Amino acid sequence: MPAEPDACDLLCLDLPKAEQVRNGLPVAAAIEAMAASAKALGDPTRLAIALALDAGESACVCDLAWIVGRDERLVSHHVRLLKGARLARSERDGKMVMYELTERGRSLLAAVAPEQVRR
Repeated sequence: MPAEPDACDLLCLDLPKAEQVRNGLPVAAAIEAMAASAKALGDPTRLAIALALDAGESACVCDLAWIVGRDERLVSHHVRLLKGARLARSERDGKMVMYELTERGRSLLAAVAPEQVRR
């Protein structure tokens, strides 16, 4: 049995609906920012770090490196990327820098990882 095509065989544009949906889309820059956030959790190391931050609420790079079983320099690089995507934030606590997920980071993580994996 042949596979069904992924496109219409004829032009069947519902112009009023299509215009309404198109006009409701965010601007291109906002879409790019959303894609960057989603991409940030697409890396296994960053996803592991996000899961660790979700479970532990906050942690320094040393702790995160031990938790996820990766080199500190690698973890430091990845938490900077999570920060750049606005999925994590940091706060200096004396000589340590503590990281935690932002609300946006928690929401995106919840969409990606099932609850039983996250706790």
